[in-house]
Amino acid sequence: MNLAHSLAGINWLAVVVATFVAFAIGGLWYSKALFGSAWMEEVGLTEEAVNNANMPKTFGGTIVLQFLAVTALAALVGTDSSWRSGLYSGLLIGVFWVATAYGITYLFEQRSLRLFLINAGYNVVLFATAGTVVGAWH
Repeated sequence: MNLAHSLAGINWLAVVVATFVAFAIGGLWYSKALFGSAWMEEVGLTEEAVNNANMPKTFGGTIVLQFLAVTALAALVGTDSSWRSGLYSGLLIGVFWVATAYGITYLFEQRSLRLFLINAGYNVVLFATAGTVVGAWH
């Protein structure tokens, strides 16, 4: 794989949109409407700790890291993709790379299955959605 060639063919608007879609999914996923309370309980965070966090650093860092992840996904999906190939690539990355990496770490850290399902589930949905966006948008 020629990295320069792969990056040159990327639809950067699709990457930016997929990055912000991923950010929005994370906001919903970790909200109290879905898994936020369970996640806070599992990692031992209190409302006070969350409210006192450096949110510009957290959100800014998240956007940058998601942009890098979506850029790599777009490079792997390529320019001859479809929404379906993007979805499949995203699912493969989410399930077989990210979720398994979490799984190995969580086994050694003796973390709960519940936390694994919350965090790994988010990444599977994130990469499947981002892959669909970059795959479909030429």
